[in-house]
Amino acid sequence: MKKSLKCLIAATASVVSAQAFAASNMENPLYMPQNREVYLKTGAAVMYKKTDDTPALKNRGLDHTEEFPVWRFTEDLGYGITDRLALIGRFGYTHDDDIDRRGMHRGRAGLMYRILDDAQPVVLDLYSEVFLSGVSPMKGTYTTRGFKFDNYSNGRYGIIVGTRLGKTWDFFTVAAHAEYLQTFGNHNNKIAIDPAQPWAALFPDEISVNLKSQHETCAGFDTGFQITDSWSIGAGFEYYEHHDNGVKSIHTKLPDVSAMGATAVAQQNAVKNALLAATKNMKDGWDEYVLKLNIANQLNDSMQLTLFTEYTFDDSHSGSQNGTDVKLETGVRFNARF
Repeated sequence: MKKSLKCLIAATASVVSAQAFAASNMENPLYMPQNREVYLKTGAAVMYKKTDDTPALKNRGLDHTEEFPVWRFTEDLGYGITDRLALIGRFGYTHDDDIDRRGMHRGRAGLMYRILDDAQPVVLDLYSEVFLSGVSPMKGTYTTRGFKFDNYSNGRYGIIVGTRLGKTWDFFTVAAHAEYLQTFGNHNNKIAIDPAQPWAALFPDEISVNLKSQHETCAGFDTGFQITDSWSIGAGFEYYEHHDNGVKSIHTKLPDVSAMGATAVAQQNAVKNALLAATKNMKDGWDEYVLKLNIANQLNDSMQLTLFTEYTFDDSHSGSQNGTDVKLETGVRFNARF
């Protein structure tokens, strides 16, 4: 009888500890805000990058160059509409002086719904978010050494659909996720024409182009382990597939150069056709493989401080300016719920 009672107490304690881990630890891979609960996860990090040697980077003289410090700031937030339904948002900003590139690198907001909760054998979530890169236009410059990106936006809106599946055993949680992003083509971009281009006089100082729709995929898994009431650790892996971009047409009306003669008209058309041929498929996609580690300290029931690091290796297409030999990011994250 005593033995049975001990087993029952142990089993009950295990369930309670598992539920407490999932409910209160904001670094838990299956964390979701409860009814009327708000959470904020504010991160600041520094990144070291060493570029690879794609033709696009070689053209700009940026192959195998180092970029440091690259400053990265993130804000994840959410609100529990019910215990199963939550509003969520994820935002990020990057500042890189070495390549004069800065801006929002992540912007998304939407809903997450918990189909299966902790009472079931597994936890299952579905989520859908609006992709908010269209809030700011994509900015760049056509230079004599190739295209230069001036910010991190692709200038497009889109829809993200995803799912998360996981389970908690006592003090250990594992969760897998997969998502699909579909963007919508538009002309929300500002591309300056470098005056040094030999054909610059035949074009406006700035143009916009009609971009094709594009899609991306992401999959990965995360783990979390509660060491003590105050300390937990986590690790994970993520894969991103960024597809090639493409230009359908030049949106900006080009100036009438007929007064400059037939040669100027022919040259303008030749340059336009050459630009469209070169950018029909920009071959600028890349695949990312991200390793993640974190250690978190529970300051109290509603606040948490996390140290995290990510190492990324990738496989870049010939036109990509995002390829790296080394990409290492380290930072701190302050989490709060109320």
